Amino acid sequence: MVQPARRDVVVLGSTGSIGTQALDVCRANPGRFRVVGLTAGGSNLELFRTQVEEWSAAYPMLFHGLGESASVEAAALSCDVVLNGITGAVGLRPTVAALDAGNTLALANKESLIIGGPVVTGRAKPGQIVPVDSEHSALAQCLRGGSAEEVRRLVLTASGGPFRGRTAAELAGVTVQQALAHPTWDMGPVVTINSATLVNKGLEVIEAHLLFDIPFDRIEVVVHPTSVVHSMVEFVDGSTLLQASPPTMLIPIALGLAWPDRVRGTAPAVDWTRQETWEFFPLDDEAFPAVSLARQAGTSGGTAPAVYNAANEVAVEAFRTGGLEFRRIVPTIADVLAAHDVRSGEQLTVDDVLAADAWARGEATRLVGS
Repeated sequence: MVQPARRDVVVLGSTGSIGTQALDVCRANPGRFRVVGLTAGGSNLELFRTQVEEWSAAYPMLFHGLGESASVEAAALSCDVVLNGITGAVGLRPTVAALDAGNTLALANKESLIIGGPVVTGRAKPGQIVPVDSEHSALAQCLRGGSAEEVRRLVLTASGGPFRGRTAAELAGVTVQQALAHPTWDMGPVVTINSATLVNKGLEVIEAHLLFDIPFDRIEVVVHPTSVVHSMVEFVDGSTLLQASPPTMLIPIALGLAWPDRVRGTAPAVDWTRQETWEFFPLDDEAFPAVSLARQAGTSGGTAPAVYNAANEVAVEAFRTGGLEFRRIVPTIADVLAAHDVRSGEQLTVDDVLAADAWARGEATRLVGS
């Protein structure tokens, strides 16, 4: 087997969950990856300094910096792959910078694609965006099994979060600590709470539509508590391909860095010698309406997904700081969407999207305060 050429990698959001695991992959595979750039938001300066010291020793010309402007500059560096592991809408400008520079974009920052929509997809060359979300990485792998014309639907799996099986009434009084107790994944606080409300799955439905150009009515969500099957593709002949592995982000991260190649020994595989039961359940839209609301926003298109995401970020922060009940997160998003005058069309700019984002944050803040 011929060893693939080593790739120069820039990691945006290097101190977060995705960023630290990406560096683990690079550290374990020095012949495959060379880290040439690191950026972070500044919330963990001690870790960032340690990372810069380590990777500067391996590559003295390492680019490093804090904040959005540093991430934009780093994303435009001459490199092979930019891993965008930033959380939130602040990842949009770095995503655009990476695409405009012609770099392959390993995208974990789903928000930038979702809010940017055609602003992002219109810039991307075929194959330039490689998904790092486990679900979309799974779909990309399964889609190798057939042509676009042979695809009947995409099926995204959801763990159901810590409140799977609860009714809407049983979600009263949920605490931040309970919402952060995800049963299968170890993620940052915002993504973990998004998983508890299923907003994260709603965002992933929009992301799947944008990545794979599949209509919303052919993208389904099913609840799969053990998170071993990461997603599935159903084909027109009735066959279904799925991708399975124990819950880990190392595999989709390594694939994002090496795509279309795989990285040997990234993580343990499923142990097929052990008895295992995989269960799938329908999504309870009444208790968890975030997915259906995301479909509405995605179908509206234009600035609506940006408003959905921004309102959620404000509502989640209010919940985390005690200013909003858990059950009010998704209704707050719905109220902000209802008040928004959607701007659509292929002529949207980054500034248009960020203006809608800012408006939604202001409106959500007002609603939370009232």
